[in-house]
Amino acid sequence: MEACVETLGQAICAEKMNADRVEVCGRLDLDGITPDRSVIASAIKDLTIPVKIMIRPRGGDFVYSDPEIITMESDIKYCKDRGVTEVVLGLLTEGGEIDTKHTKRLSELAFPMRVTFHKAIDHTNDILRSIEDLAEIRCVTSILTSGGQRTAVDGQDMIKKIIEQFSSELNIIVAGSITKDNLSEVHNILGSKEYHGKNIVGDLTL
Repeated sequence: MEACVETLGQAICAEKMNADRVEVCGRLDLDGITPDRSVIASAIKDLTIPVKIMIRPRGGDFVYSDPEIITMESDIKYCKDRGVTEVVLGLLTEGGEIDTKHTKRLSELAFPMRVTFHKAIDHTNDILRSIEDLAEIRCVTSILTSGGQRTAVDGQDMIKKIIEQFSSELNIIVAGSITKDNLSEVHNILGSKEYHGKNIVGDLTL
């Protein structure tokens, strides 16, 4: 159970509520951006469960300019220096494909941190082909997806295909309106090993 959190307080609460891992983001109203560096440092210091950090310079699409790429590089270096073990990113081309050039570059910069490619995958023209491209990038270790749909249940057919074809190469983390209340039902449908959500362990509102 990976809890998506916006504040240090939520992260601590998620740990107390038995989350196995947290993904720390800023601005969840924008579907997550890179959190403030003070929050990153505090999360690494105060939590005992694994912490992942979102690397995303802004909301909106996933096509980034050169200055935005430079910002992402700086944030990745900061995370590495602070002992973060995993970062989360996603970069696409204007044509709706994986930006393999910059994904490879940023993932290699992040090493030995692990890298999750986030739900930008759900915005590609061909999810399965895009995951094939990601599987060729050695430093990308996980994919976060709702199967191209708003919810995991809606995207279940695609998620099952992803798990069947790629779970031996990549860690598949299922997302999309998964909560403590419906996790068991979703797991019965999908049988994945990992799930992600803001309320995956319950309400973290403080």
